[in-house]
Amino acid sequence: MDIGEVSKTSGLPASTLRYYEEKGLIRSSGRNGLRRLFDADVIEQLALISLGRNAGFSLDEIGEMFTADGLEINRQLLLKKADELDKKIKELTSMRNGLRHAAACSAPSHLECPKFRRLLHIAGKNHSRHPSKLKKK
Repeated sequence: MDIGEVSKTSGLPASTLRYYEEKGLIRSSGRNGLRRLFDADVIEQLALISLGRNAGFSLDEIGEMFTADGLEINRQLLLKKADELDKKIKELTSMRNGLRHAAACSAPSHLECPKFRRLLHIAGKNHSRHPSKLKKK
């Protein structure tokens, strides 16, 4: 498959495919003129990369899983990432519940609502843990 076909099939721009190749995540099998050629199994590799990215793995962490012998997944790293996701799910669930309550709360002011104040407290803790997110506005 040439890079255009891989791009169309995977939904990734050619620039991302070239970057992944540069990082060693995928490998072209040759060229047809100036266009890179890939084996059909690159689509499965790209799906694994996408799954890893969606789970919060860095490209370097994903790259360590692709070896010359094939895919070698670090089970401890999977468990660590699953624990991180559990924590994030708990935080997001708490925030969702707080927002639903705030939308229906009958307090004269949201600042008088204890549940809304807890939501503010959680949001304040998240900003102190991720100060770089404040600068992106």
